[in-house]
Amino acid sequence: MEYGQMENESDKIILDWVDRLKDRFIPSVLELVRIDSVEREAYDGAPFGREVKRALECALDISRQLGFDTVNLDHYMGYAQYGRGENYVCAIGHVDVVPAGEGWKHPPFSGYTENGVIYSRGVLDNKGPIMACLYGLAAIKEAGISLKNPVRIIFGCDEETGFEDLKYYLSKEKPPLYGFTPDCKYPVVYSERGRALVRITGSLKQLEGFFEFVNKYFIGARNTGDRLGIDFSHQEYGVMEMRGYKLGVASDRFSGKRQAAFDVTLSYPGGVTIEEIMKRICNKAEAEGLIAQLVHNYDPVVFPKDTPMVKAMQESYERVTGLDGTPVTTTGGTYAKAMPGIVPFGPSFPGQKGISHNPNEWMSVDDLMTNAKVYALALYRLGQL
Repeated sequence: MEYGQMENESDKIILDWVDRLKDRFIPSVLELVRIDSVEREAYDGAPFGREVKRALECALDISRQLGFDTVNLDHYMGYAQYGRGENYVCAIGHVDVVPAGEGWKHPPFSGYTENGVIYSRGVLDNKGPIMACLYGLAAIKEAGISLKNPVRIIFGCDEETGFEDLKYYLSKEKPPLYGFTPDCKYPVVYSERGRALVRITGSLKQLEGFFEFVNKYFIGARNTGDRLGIDFSHQEYGVMEMRGYKLGVASDRFSGKRQAAFDVTLSYPGGVTIEEIMKRICNKAEAEGLIAQLVHNYDPVVFPKDTPMVKAMQESYERVTGLDGTPVTTTGGTYAKAMPGIVPFGPSFPGQKGISHNPNEWMSVDDLMTNAKVYALALYRLGQL
């Protein structure tokens, strides 16, 4: 039998197993989304709070019930693994969620289901999708298919508030050969924009000039940064976006004196460096006697569209959905910013926007199943590279 025929036959077997696991998969999603895993005060053995710890333990318990080996890295992160070997491929998602907020039609951690749609905080971002990855891998295992490299499903606990979980993981474990995070959109995202947090500060004696500067260059300006001269654009990424404005008072890191502070997040396209961006912002700020600082930065994530990893995901998406899987870019930010070797991949389909982080966050059972099938084939292909 030719390799292509063998792969096609394996695809059919794996997809059949995903369907057979549905009656376990959906209850697992409901079990996990009913945990209010918003980050709270740390305590011994729970760096991100009791409920985040409980969500991680729940995910690992489900993994063990499916027959996987599991590892808990001090409740910073945990993972389920299929196969053995020094190198591995992975899907990495997270079980922590943003606060529920107001405006819910039903309790936000109830797992309320109506007409085949599950409504709960975290069902899309990111508990449903990481469970889809887990059950996709379970389908491979149940089909008895061996892989060249072991596969890990990694459960993060601090994606929403700081990536401290991933920093800890990488202090204990090597990064993957290949992988993806199911925390963005389809088709496969071959490149993420850079993301930086910039702070403008001035003394309390400079309040009038400080407010004039903030109004002129941010509040009263376009969010492209054109007045600052940072409205960089790229054919594939689009133009610079400024967002997440925050005005307040902060302490000077050297003198400790209180000062006016304005924070802005920059989502910047590839093809420009953060050094060039900051040079232009600093020049404008210094001309007004103010200071601009780079608080933190993640460079753009870029993979060639024709790499085996990207192509494996594109083929898996097209095989399951029949849709065009041409790789795309994103303005969002995911674990791909800090985990070497991975890209964003799903779970939202074209046209699905404004769902996560909003009231009545939802994901349909049909979409969960489709995701599980896409991820099953993607993990199968990545595991063979």
